[in-house]
Amino acid sequence: MSQPSSGPLPSRLRQYIEALGPYQSLVLLLIPASIVEPLKLGAVAIAGKGHWITGTAALVCAYAASLFLVERLFRIVRPKILTLPWFARLWNWLLSLRANALGWLRR
Repeated sequence: MSQPSSGPLPSRLRQYIEALGPYQSLVLLLIPASIVEPLKLGAVAIAGKGHWITGTAALVCAYAASLFLVERLFRIVRPKILTLPWFARLWNWLLSLRANALGWLRR
């Protein structure tokens, strides 16, 4: 008879990810991002060669992977990587830039 597991894999995986250090978390985030972002460019290239349906399907899949995988992972590791002073400055600058752009658009 097998031993009962200590919980579902996603919660154990999340605990493992949350236990990583800030640089390890950043590398973990960069791995899927560095795969998904070039896929988006490849999908546009496929569509540009006349394969509209294939290119559109690839682009939708790449955006879905970005949304569901990279964004979810970023939400988990964000507290850790914000402990890096240079990343916290960059993040605050990007948030400020977004707020200014939204304020400009709302005028």
